[in-house]
Amino acid sequence: MNSLEAVWVQPYDRPGAAVVTGVFDILHVGHVRYLRAVAERGLPLVVGVEDDPRVRAWKGPSRPLNPAGERAEVLAALRFVTGVFIVKGPPEAHGPDDYIDLLAPMRPRALAHTAGDPHAGARAAAAAILGAECWEMASIPGRSTTRIVNAASKG
Repeated sequence: MNSLEAVWVQPYDRPGAAVVTGVFDILHVGHVRYLRAVAERGLPLVVGVEDDPRVRAWKGPSRPLNPAGERAEVLAALRFVTGVFIVKGPPEAHGPDDYIDLLAPMRPRALAHTAGDPHAGARAAAAAILGAECWEMASIPGRSTTRIVNAASKG
């Protein structure tokens, strides 16, 4: 059994998509600009949403603010998103082999991540083995869910 599993919310079963994975806890302009930039490269865009236990392990017990199913539903509503799945598996599963097992059945043409992503190396290694391009996209300065949550808690 694979360490990571894709649970499809908005299925997409053709090869050749650009795949992005992330938390997407509070969808904000940084997410929208990033996802749009990936989609504008001309491939169908498939988005993986990290499940709640993985997010809690990475970001703390108060996160995510929104459950994975709802985060996936919001992303599926974006007109430039073609497919959406939830990434299920142990929080420590984020190495190249984990991404290969998760993404190989999708036969992606590209894997995209933002600059500064702590798992960028694993994603790049997985892309190379899968024969996919690896796209590092610029992050949107000052735009993050953590920043929004911290600002709101200060009142």
